[in-house]
Amino acid sequence: MMFLLFAMIAFVTNLCNPMAVITKNQFHISNFQAQLGNTANFIAYLVMGIPSGLLLKKIGYKNTALLAIAIGFVGVFLEYVSGWDSVQSFWVYLLGAFIAGFCMCMLNTVVNPMLNTLGGGGNKGNQLIQFGGACNSFAATIVTILVGALVGDTAKASISDANPALFIALGVFALVFVVLALVKIPEPVTNVVKSEGNTTTGAFKYRHFNLGILAIFLYLGVEVGLPTYVLQYLSTPTDAATPGFGMDAGIAATIAGVYWLLMLVGRLVGGAIGGKVSSRTQVSFLASVVIVFVLIGMFAPTGVHVPIIGFEGSSGSLTTAKVPVGILFLVLGGLCTSVMWGGIFNMAVEGLGKYTEFASGMFMTMVVGGGILVPLQGWVADVTGSFLTSYTVVLVCAAYILFYARVGSKTNLKAKA
Repeated sequence: MMFLLFAMIAFVTNLCNPMAVITKNQFHISNFQAQLGNTANFIAYLVMGIPSGLLLKKIGYKNTALLAIAIGFVGVFLEYVSGWDSVQSFWVYLLGAFIAGFCMCMLNTVVNPMLNTLGGGGNKGNQLIQFGGACNSFAATIVTILVGALVGDTAKASISDANPALFIALGVFALVFVVLALVKIPEPVTNVVKSEGNTTTGAFKYRHFNLGILAIFLYLGVEVGLPTYVLQYLSTPTDAATPGFGMDAGIAATIAGVYWLLMLVGRLVGGAIGGKVSSRTQVSFLASVVIVFVLIGMFAPTGVHVPIIGFEGSSGSLTTAKVPVGILFLVLGGLCTSVMWGGIFNMAVEGLGKYTEFASGMFMTMVVGGGILVPLQGWVADVTGSFLTSYTVVLVCAAYILFYARVGSKTNLKAKA
Protein backbone atom coordinates (compact mmCIF):
# COMPACT_ATOMS: atom_id res chain seq x y z
CA MET A 1 0.00 0.00 0.00
CA MET A 2 2.89 2.35 0.81
CA PHE A 3 4.42 1.62 -2.60
CA LEU A 4 1.12 2.55 -4.28
CA LEU A 5 0.92 5.81 -2.34
CA PHE A 6 4.52 6.56 -3.33
CA ALA A 7 3.51 6.21 -6.99
CA MET A 8 0.53 8.54 -6.54
CA ILE A 9 2.78 11.22 -5.10
CA ALA A 10 4.94 11.26 -8.22
CA PHE A 11 2.07 11.17 -10.70
CA VAL A 12 0.42 14.30 -9.31
CA THR A 13 3.60 16.17 -8.40
CA ASN A 14 5.16 15.65 -11.82
CA LEU A 15 2.11 16.97 -13.61
CA CYS A 16 3.58 20.41 -12.82
CA ASN A 17 6.60 19.97 -15.09
CA PRO A 18 4.86 19.36 -18.45
CA MET A 19 2.01 21.63 -17.34
CA ALA A 20 4.58 24.45 -17.14
CA VAL A 21 5.04 24.12 -20.91
CA ILE A 22 1.27 24.39 -21.35
CA THR A 23 0.70 27.35 -19.03
CA LYS A 24 3.66 29.21 -20.53
CA ASN A 25 1.89 29.15 -23.90
CA GLN A 26 -1.74 29.46 -22.82
CA PHE A 27 -1.21 32.38 -20.44
CA HIS A 28 1.79 33.95 -22.26
CA ILE A 29 4.11 34.02 -19.24
CA SER A 30 7.87 33.86 -18.57
CA ASN A 31 9.99 30.84 -17.61
CA PHE A 32 9.88 32.02 -14.00
CA GLN A 33 6.10 32.41 -13.98
CA ALA A 34 5.59 29.06 -15.72
CA GLN A 35 7.24 27.36 -12.76
CA LEU A 36 4.88 28.93 -10.22
CA GLY A 37 2.75 25.78 -10.42
CA ASN A 38 5.76 23.95 -8.97
CA THR A 39 6.13 26.75 -6.44
CA ALA A 40 2.49 26.50 -5.34
CA ASN A 41 2.80 22.72 -5.06
CA PHE A 42 5.94 22.87 -2.97
CA ILE A 43 4.96 25.87 -0.81
CA ALA A 44 2.13 23.66 0.40
CA TYR A 45 4.86 21.51 1.98
CA LEU A 46 6.08 24.55 3.92
CA VAL A 47 2.56 25.13 5.27
CA MET A 48 1.60 21.52 5.86
CA GLY A 49 4.87 19.78 6.73
CA ILE A 50 4.82 20.10 10.52
CA PRO A 51 1.00 19.75 10.80
CA SER A 52 1.32 16.51 8.81
CA GLY A 53 3.76 15.11 11.35
CA LEU A 54 1.41 16.10 14.16
CA LEU A 55 -1.52 14.48 12.34
CA LEU A 56 0.36 11.18 12.37
CA LYS A 57 0.48 11.40 16.15
CA LYS A 58 -3.16 12.45 16.51
CA ILE A 59 -5.15 10.41 13.96
CA GLY A 60 -2.65 7.81 12.78
CA TYR A 61 -1.05 6.88 9.48
CA LYS A 62 -4.11 5.45 7.74
CA ASN A 63 -6.49 8.32 8.53
CA THR A 64 -3.84 10.87 7.56
CA ALA A 65 -3.46 9.14 4.18
CA LEU A 66 -7.24 9.02 3.60
CA LEU A 67 -7.57 12.72 4.39
CA ALA A 68 -4.67 13.47 2.04
CA ILE A 69 -6.28 11.61 -0.85
CA ALA A 70 -9.55 13.50 -0.44
CA ILE A 71 -7.66 16.81 -0.48
CA GLY A 72 -5.68 15.74 -3.53
CA PHE A 73 -8.86 15.00 -5.47
CA VAL A 74 -10.03 18.59 -4.87
CA GLY A 75 -6.70 20.03 -5.96
CA VAL A 76 -6.48 18.13 -9.25
CA PHE A 77 -10.12 18.93 -10.00
CA LEU A 78 -9.34 22.65 -9.70
CA GLU A 79 -6.42 22.24 -12.13
CA TYR A 80 -8.90 20.68 -14.56
CA VAL A 81 -11.41 23.50 -14.01
CA SER A 82 -8.73 26.15 -14.71
CA GLY A 83 -8.73 25.10 -18.37
CA TRP A 84 -12.49 25.44 -18.92
CA ASP A 85 -13.38 28.00 -21.59
CA SER A 86 -15.57 29.83 -19.08
CA VAL A 87 -12.73 30.03 -16.53
CA GLN A 88 -9.32 30.21 -18.29
CA SER A 89 -7.54 31.24 -15.09
CA PHE A 90 -3.88 30.84 -14.21
CA TRP A 91 -4.78 31.66 -10.60
CA VAL A 92 -7.27 28.79 -10.40
CA TYR A 93 -4.56 26.49 -11.75
CA LEU A 94 -2.13 27.73 -9.07
CA LEU A 95 -4.78 27.23 -6.37
CA GLY A 96 -5.29 23.65 -7.55
CA ALA A 97 -1.54 23.00 -7.53
CA PHE A 98 -1.32 24.46 -4.02
CA ILE A 99 -4.12 22.26 -2.66
CA ALA A 100 -2.70 19.19 -4.42
CA GLY A 101 0.58 19.98 -2.68
CA PHE A 102 -1.13 19.51 0.70
CA CYS A 103 -2.01 15.99 -0.39
CA MET A 104 1.51 15.19 -1.58
CA CYS A 105 3.03 16.52 1.64
CA MET A 106 0.71 14.44 3.83
CA LEU A 107 1.28 11.26 1.82
CA ASN A 108 5.05 11.75 1.91
CA THR A 109 4.85 12.20 5.67
CA VAL A 110 3.08 8.85 5.88
CA VAL A 111 5.09 6.66 3.49
CA ASN A 112 8.68 7.59 4.37
CA PRO A 113 8.64 6.86 8.12
CA MET A 114 6.31 3.89 7.57
CA LEU A 115 8.71 2.22 5.12
CA ASN A 116 11.69 3.12 7.30
CA THR A 117 9.88 1.59 10.30
CA LEU A 118 8.83 -1.55 8.41
CA GLY A 119 12.47 -2.05 7.49
CA GLY A 120 13.62 -1.51 11.07
CA GLY A 121 15.60 1.64 10.20
CA GLY A 122 19.25 1.53 9.15
CA ASN A 123 20.20 -0.04 5.82
CA LYS A 124 17.01 -2.13 5.62
CA GLY A 125 14.84 0.95 6.19
CA ASN A 126 16.67 2.74 3.40
CA GLN A 127 16.23 -0.34 1.20
CA LEU A 128 12.42 -0.24 1.49
CA ILE A 129 12.37 3.51 0.84
CA GLN A 130 14.40 2.93 -2.34
CA PHE A 131 11.94 0.28 -3.58
CA GLY A 132 9.09 2.69 -2.83
CA GLY A 133 11.04 5.33 -4.71
CA ALA A 134 11.20 3.00 -7.72
CA CYS A 135 7.38 3.03 -7.85
CA ASN A 136 7.56 6.80 -7.51
CA SER A 137 9.94 7.08 -10.47
CA PHE A 138 7.80 4.80 -12.64
CA ALA A 139 4.76 7.02 -12.15
CA ALA A 140 6.87 10.14 -12.82
CA THR A 141 8.07 8.63 -16.09
CA ILE A 142 4.56 7.79 -17.24
CA VAL A 143 3.01 11.19 -16.46
CA THR A 144 5.86 13.15 -18.07
CA ILE A 145 5.70 11.20 -21.33
CA LEU A 146 1.88 11.07 -21.33
CA VAL A 147 1.32 14.81 -20.94
CA GLY A 148 4.10 15.64 -23.40
CA ALA A 149 2.49 13.39 -26.00
CA LEU A 150 -0.91 14.98 -25.38
CA VAL A 151 0.52 18.48 -25.87
CA GLY A 152 2.24 17.91 -29.20
CA ASP A 153 2.74 21.41 -30.66
CA THR A 154 3.75 23.71 -27.78
CA ALA A 155 2.68 26.79 -29.75
CA LYS A 156 -0.94 25.58 -29.54
CA ALA A 157 -0.83 23.96 -26.10
CA SER A 158 -3.70 24.44 -23.64
CA ILE A 159 -4.67 22.88 -20.31
CA SER A 160 -7.52 21.01 -21.98
CA ASP A 161 -4.87 18.98 -23.87
CA ALA A 162 -3.84 17.46 -20.54
CA ASN A 163 -7.39 16.48 -19.52
CA PRO A 164 -6.83 12.71 -20.04
CA ALA A 165 -3.93 12.81 -17.55
CA LEU A 166 -6.01 14.83 -15.08
CA PHE A 167 -8.88 12.35 -15.42
CA ILE A 168 -6.47 9.48 -14.71
CA ALA A 169 -5.28 11.25 -11.56
CA LEU A 170 -8.84 11.84 -10.37
CA GLY A 171 -9.81 8.23 -11.06
CA VAL A 172 -6.76 6.88 -9.24
CA PHE A 173 -7.50 9.09 -6.23
CA ALA A 174 -11.05 7.77 -6.03
CA LEU A 175 -9.97 4.13 -6.43
CA VAL A 176 -7.11 4.29 -3.94
CA PHE A 177 -9.33 5.99 -1.35
CA VAL A 178 -11.69 3.01 -1.43
CA VAL A 179 -8.88 0.43 -1.40
CA LEU A 180 -6.99 2.17 1.41
CA ALA A 181 -10.16 2.39 3.50
CA LEU A 182 -10.42 -1.41 3.32
CA VAL A 183 -6.73 -2.17 3.97
CA LYS A 184 -5.31 -2.61 7.46
CA ILE A 185 -2.35 -0.30 8.05
CA PRO A 186 -0.09 -1.12 11.03
CA GLU A 187 0.37 1.89 13.28
CA PRO A 188 3.89 2.24 14.75
CA VAL A 189 4.05 1.96 18.53
CA THR A 190 5.29 5.54 18.81
CA ASN A 191 1.85 6.70 17.74
CA VAL A 192 0.00 5.01 20.54
CA VAL A 193 2.49 5.17 23.40
CA LYS A 194 2.92 8.62 24.86
CA SER A 195 6.56 9.63 24.94
CA GLU A 196 8.11 11.75 27.63
CA GLY A 197 9.78 15.01 26.69
CA ASN A 198 9.19 17.54 23.95
CA THR A 199 8.59 15.56 20.76
CA THR A 200 8.01 18.70 18.68
CA THR A 201 11.38 20.38 19.06
CA GLY A 202 13.75 17.73 20.40
CA ALA A 203 14.91 16.73 16.92
CA PHE A 204 16.65 20.09 16.54
CA LYS A 205 19.17 19.05 19.20
CA TYR A 206 20.76 16.79 16.61
CA ARG A 207 23.21 18.48 14.26
CA HIS A 208 23.02 15.73 11.66
CA PHE A 209 19.24 16.23 11.50
CA ASN A 210 19.50 20.02 11.10
CA LEU A 211 22.03 19.68 8.29
CA GLY A 212 19.91 16.90 6.81
CA ILE A 213 16.77 18.98 6.40
CA LEU A 214 18.85 21.60 4.58
CA ALA A 215 20.17 18.81 2.37
CA ILE A 216 16.59 17.80 1.51
CA PHE A 217 15.73 21.44 0.72
CA LEU A 218 18.62 21.62 -1.76
CA TYR A 219 18.06 18.09 -3.07
CA LEU A 220 14.72 19.15 -4.53
CA GLY A 221 16.58 21.73 -6.61
CA VAL A 222 18.65 18.91 -8.10
CA GLU A 223 15.95 16.28 -8.57
CA VAL A 224 13.33 18.59 -10.09
CA GLY A 225 15.64 21.14 -11.71
CA LEU A 226 17.47 18.62 -13.90
CA PRO A 227 14.49 17.27 -15.93
CA THR A 228 12.40 20.47 -15.75
CA TYR A 229 14.86 22.53 -17.76
CA VAL A 230 15.78 19.68 -20.07
CA LEU A 231 12.11 19.73 -21.09
CA GLN A 232 12.01 23.54 -21.22
CA TYR A 233 15.21 23.79 -23.26
CA LEU A 234 14.30 21.09 -25.78
CA SER A 235 10.71 22.27 -26.34
CA THR A 236 11.34 26.05 -26.42
CA PRO A 237 11.58 27.60 -29.94
CA THR A 238 15.02 28.69 -31.11
CA ASP A 239 13.84 32.28 -31.58
CA ALA A 240 12.36 32.67 -28.06
CA ALA A 241 13.63 35.26 -25.55
CA THR A 242 15.45 32.37 -23.87
CA PRO A 243 16.39 30.26 -26.90
CA GLY A 244 15.72 26.56 -26.82
CA PHE A 245 16.19 23.64 -29.18
CA GLY A 246 12.78 23.89 -30.86
CA MET A 247 11.84 20.22 -30.56
CA ASP A 248 8.37 18.67 -30.62
CA ALA A 249 6.98 18.62 -27.06
CA GLY A 250 6.23 14.90 -27.24
CA ILE A 251 9.81 14.02 -28.09
CA ALA A 252 11.15 16.46 -25.49
CA ALA A 253 8.86 14.97 -22.84
CA THR A 254 9.99 11.46 -23.78
CA ILE A 255 13.60 12.49 -23.23
CA ALA A 256 12.74 14.18 -19.92
CA GLY A 257 10.75 11.07 -19.03
CA VAL A 258 13.90 8.97 -19.49
CA TYR A 259 15.36 10.89 -16.55
CA TRP A 260 12.59 9.55 -14.30
CA LEU A 261 12.98 6.11 -15.85
CA LEU A 262 16.66 6.16 -14.92
CA MET A 263 15.65 7.13 -11.40
CA LEU A 264 13.52 3.98 -11.39
CA VAL A 265 16.55 1.91 -12.44
CA GLY A 266 18.76 3.59 -9.88
CA ARG A 267 16.28 3.05 -7.08
CA LEU A 268 15.88 -0.63 -7.95
CA VAL A 269 19.66 -1.02 -7.83
CA GLY A 270 19.82 1.07 -4.66
CA GLY A 271 17.13 -1.08 -3.09
CA ALA A 272 18.94 -4.27 -4.09
CA ILE A 273 22.24 -3.20 -2.55
CA GLY A 274 20.76 -1.04 0.23
CA GLY A 275 21.02 -3.82 2.78
CA LYS A 276 24.81 -3.98 2.31
CA VAL A 277 25.93 -0.52 1.14
CA SER A 278 25.34 2.37 3.52
CA SER A 279 23.33 5.46 2.65
CA ARG A 280 26.44 7.59 3.28
CA THR A 281 28.48 5.68 0.70
CA GLN A 282 25.73 5.72 -1.92
CA VAL A 283 24.93 9.42 -1.60
CA SER A 284 28.60 10.47 -1.46
CA PHE A 285 29.46 8.64 -4.66
CA LEU A 286 26.39 9.72 -6.61
CA ALA A 287 26.58 13.37 -5.54
CA SER A 288 30.11 13.43 -6.96
CA VAL A 289 28.97 11.88 -10.23
CA VAL A 290 26.02 14.24 -10.68
CA ILE A 291 28.36 17.23 -10.28
CA VAL A 292 30.47 15.89 -13.15
CA PHE A 293 27.39 15.19 -15.29
CA VAL A 294 25.99 18.70 -14.79
CA LEU A 295 29.32 20.31 -15.69
CA ILE A 296 29.40 18.29 -18.90
CA GLY A 297 25.78 19.21 -19.60
CA MET A 298 26.52 22.91 -19.19
CA PHE A 299 29.76 23.12 -21.16
CA ALA A 300 29.63 20.36 -23.79
CA PRO A 301 29.38 21.82 -27.34
CA THR A 302 25.71 22.23 -28.27
CA GLY A 303 26.62 21.52 -31.89
CA VAL A 304 27.59 17.94 -31.08
CA HIS A 305 24.44 15.82 -31.24
CA VAL A 306 23.50 12.26 -30.33
CA PRO A 307 20.51 10.34 -31.73
CA ILE A 308 17.61 9.38 -29.48
CA ILE A 309 14.17 7.83 -30.02
CA GLY A 310 11.17 9.85 -28.89
CA PHE A 311 7.38 9.96 -29.20
CA GLU A 312 6.21 12.75 -31.49
CA GLY A 313 2.96 14.05 -29.99
CA SER A 314 1.85 16.02 -33.04
CA SER A 315 1.87 12.94 -35.29
CA GLY A 316 1.35 10.26 -32.64
CA SER A 317 4.32 8.13 -33.74
CA LEU A 318 7.81 7.13 -32.68
CA THR A 319 10.61 8.99 -34.38
CA THR A 320 14.38 9.46 -34.18
CA ALA A 321 15.72 12.85 -33.16
CA LYS A 322 19.13 14.30 -32.34
CA VAL A 323 19.86 16.30 -29.20
CA PRO A 324 22.99 18.04 -27.86
CA VAL A 325 25.30 15.56 -26.15
CA GLY A 326 25.22 17.63 -22.96
CA ILE A 327 21.50 16.94 -22.61
CA LEU A 328 22.26 13.23 -22.49
CA PHE A 329 24.42 13.75 -19.40
CA LEU A 330 21.78 15.90 -17.71
CA VAL A 331 19.28 13.09 -18.27
CA LEU A 332 21.78 10.55 -16.90
CA GLY A 333 21.65 12.57 -13.70
CA GLY A 334 18.52 10.56 -12.91
CA LEU A 335 20.75 7.62 -12.02
CA CYS A 336 22.44 9.82 -9.42
CA THR A 337 19.44 11.50 -7.82
CA SER A 338 17.66 8.14 -7.61
CA VAL A 339 18.74 7.17 -4.09
CA MET A 340 19.44 10.61 -2.63
CA TRP A 341 15.98 11.22 -1.11
CA GLY A 342 15.85 7.94 0.78
CA GLY A 343 19.53 8.12 1.67
CA ILE A 344 19.33 11.63 3.11
CA PHE A 345 16.14 10.80 5.03
CA ASN A 346 17.69 7.64 6.40
CA MET A 347 20.86 9.42 7.57
CA ALA A 348 19.03 12.41 9.05
CA VAL A 349 16.56 10.45 11.21
CA GLU A 350 19.16 7.95 12.44
CA GLY A 351 18.88 7.69 16.22
CA LEU A 352 15.99 10.17 16.57
CA GLY A 353 13.62 7.61 18.15
CA LYS A 354 10.55 9.38 19.55
CA TYR A 355 11.27 12.45 17.41
CA THR A 356 10.87 10.56 14.13
CA GLU A 357 7.28 11.67 13.35
CA PHE A 358 8.10 15.32 13.91
CA ALA A 359 11.32 14.89 11.91
CA SER A 360 9.30 13.45 9.02
CA GLY A 361 7.04 16.49 9.11
CA MET A 362 10.06 18.80 9.04
CA PHE A 363 11.40 16.91 6.03
CA MET A 364 8.14 17.56 4.21
CA THR A 365 8.35 21.23 5.15
CA MET A 366 11.78 21.50 3.54
CA VAL A 367 10.47 20.04 0.29
CA VAL A 368 9.48 23.68 -0.33
CA GLY A 369 12.98 23.85 -1.78
CA GLY A 370 11.52 22.58 -5.03
CA GLY A 371 9.17 25.55 -5.13
CA ILE A 372 11.96 28.03 -4.52
CA LEU A 373 14.98 26.62 -6.32
CA VAL A 374 13.25 25.51 -9.54
CA PRO A 375 11.72 28.98 -10.19
CA LEU A 376 15.07 30.48 -9.17
CA GLN A 377 16.65 28.42 -11.91
CA GLY A 378 14.00 29.77 -14.29
CA TRP A 379 14.86 33.31 -13.20
CA VAL A 380 18.55 32.66 -13.90
CA ALA A 381 17.54 31.40 -17.36
CA ASP A 382 15.48 34.57 -17.96
CA VAL A 383 18.29 36.88 -16.83
CA THR A 384 21.15 35.12 -18.63
CA GLY A 385 19.11 34.09 -21.66
CA SER A 386 20.42 30.54 -21.29
CA PHE A 387 18.77 27.41 -19.94
CA LEU A 388 22.17 25.71 -19.64
CA THR A 389 23.68 28.51 -17.54
CA SER A 390 20.77 28.13 -15.12
CA TYR A 391 22.18 24.76 -14.07
CA THR A 392 24.58 26.68 -11.83
CA VAL A 393 21.79 26.44 -9.26
CA VAL A 394 21.84 22.64 -9.50
CA LEU A 395 25.62 22.55 -9.11
CA VAL A 396 25.55 24.46 -5.83
CA CYS A 397 22.83 22.19 -4.46
CA ALA A 398 24.71 19.01 -5.43
CA ALA A 399 27.93 20.30 -3.82
CA TYR A 400 26.16 20.73 -0.47
CA ILE A 401 24.66 17.22 -0.67
CA LEU A 402 28.18 15.84 -1.15
CA PHE A 403 29.30 17.78 1.94
CA TYR A 404 26.38 16.44 3.97
CA ALA A 405 27.00 12.83 2.99
CA ARG A 406 30.72 13.02 3.73
CA VAL A 407 30.71 15.24 6.83
CA GLY A 408 27.37 16.60 8.01
CA SER A 409 25.58 13.27 8.37
CA LYS A 410 27.96 11.81 10.94
CA THR A 411 25.87 10.99 13.99
CA ASN A 412 28.78 11.47 16.39
CA LEU A 413 28.14 15.19 15.87
CA LYS A 414 24.74 14.97 17.55
CA ALA A 415 23.89 16.50 20.90
CA LYS A 416 22.45 14.50 23.76
CA ALA A 417 18.66 14.20 23.69
